[in-house]
Amino acid sequence: MASKPQLSFWQIWNMCFGFLGIQFGFALQNANVSRIFQTLGADMEQVPGLWIAAPLTGLLVQPVIGYFSDRTWTRLGRRRPYFLWGAIFSTLALLVMPNSPQLWIAAGMLWVLDASLNVSMEPFRAFVGDQLSPRQRPTGYAMQGFFIGVGSVVASLLPWLLAKWGVANTAPPGQVPDTVRYAFYAGGTVLLLAILWTILRTREYPPDVLRSFDDAEPEGAGQVVAAQVPPARGGLPWLLVGAAGVCAVWLLGWDRLLYVLASLPLAYGLLRLLAPRLRHDALLPVLTADLHAMPSTMRQLALVQFFSWFGLFCMWIYTTAAVTRHHYAATDTASAAWNEGANWVGVLFAAYNGFAALAAIAIPWLARRIGLRGSHLLNLWLGGLGLLSIALVRDPQWLLLSMVGVGFAWASILSLPYAMLSDSLPAAKMGVYMGIFNFFIVIPQLVAVSTLGVLLARLFDGDPLCVLMLGGACLFIAGLCTLRVRLPQSHALPRTATGEA
Repeated sequence: MASKPQLSFWQIWNMCFGFLGIQFGFALQNANVSRIFQTLGADMEQVPGLWIAAPLTGLLVQPVIGYFSDRTWTRLGRRRPYFLWGAIFSTLALLVMPNSPQLWIAAGMLWVLDASLNVSMEPFRAFVGDQLSPRQRPTGYAMQGFFIGVGSVVASLLPWLLAKWGVANTAPPGQVPDTVRYAFYAGGTVLLLAILWTILRTREYPPDVLRSFDDAEPEGAGQVVAAQVPPARGGLPWLLVGAAGVCAVWLLGWDRLLYVLASLPLAYGLLRLLAPRLRHDALLPVLTADLHAMPSTMRQLALVQFFSWFGLFCMWIYTTAAVTRHHYAATDTASAAWNEGANWVGVLFAAYNGFAALAAIAIPWLARRIGLRGSHLLNLWLGGLGLLSIALVRDPQWLLLSMVGVGFAWASILSLPYAMLSDSLPAAKMGVYMGIFNFFIVIPQLVAVSTLGVLLARLFDGDPLCVLMLGGACLFIAGLCTLRVRLPQSHALPRTATGEA
């Protein structure tokens, strides 16, 4: 069996360049969707529920796209057809969303946007695993992290830059300012062009060639390839827990968003009951079997991912509300002060993504010195300090310093868990397992949208700054959970974390 050829710096650059466009879309979404919702009349307690589209579409779309992309081969390749169609629909959603006349239309456009971005993004993660040898994969994921940082910097800055160039930053009540609308138009254009660059400048290994490489079935992956559908009886406890949760929310009159939380074990229980009754090679049985037989490294990373992404969602949803209230003393979404503060949040998001781009360059060096686990723990703790420090800073300009730590955490979250995981996955299931790994990203987000509104109203006395503090604490817990992860033998020596360009 042959080893995969070592790719040049520019070959890795081309294969990751499309992530610049994908992150343009995600950055515009993360920095501006809460602003759009509040502008169209949403209360702060409603905002988490309106965000539910983001994690729910990821939960549904990514494993399905991973399953089908593992089984796809066309003239365009294996993963690239998904890049293309996801880019087309993401661009259309970016053009429509800032022109939404009603709140429900903006919420619907978020569903379309996030689903389309996920159609493109999941195959990109598997694309790196397909094309690069284990030695170069950390470099590939770090390169993706670099483009994520660069794309996010520019996209997050756009409304602020447009305001500096004289574009109107305020609008009548219920209308999105021109700064935001034009930023979304530019983002759609960049997204489509960047993904087209990767499609036109890269090639893919045919399935038979991919299976011939010596990393096609890494050590310990045989049980994953031969995974069997688990028995239906295992679904009954999950079903009962979910049903009890739904009944408790209904009988006790709890917040309706808690139905989302209760539905997670209910849905998994139904999946376990249904899967054995279908043809063994159908979508649901395959996903159920692979989920049940996931590698131990993935199970150990699940807790790390849960607390990391819960903390990030706290930041994305409530930074605008916290900064405008505490640093600009504004709550009226039509006021100049509120919109100035909202623009500054875009600058802060650009800053942490810029620091993330620099951190992505440093992470391979850091991993060589202290290993993948030590690097991830350190970076997550820097992010926790960054979020906690927001409560101590009074001058909004100094919040840029808080974003340094957040940037290091963000770069690490986007690269090191995938580097720790990818060597445990067989080539034949790279796509579906990258999709399943996304469960541990979207489940904490679903928990966040289900609970943060309740916590804000009942525990934090309506103060969004407290939610940011909760996010910082979660990043500290995620760092501690990293110590539980046991890596494959290929990662035992720190030098394997550096890769080669």
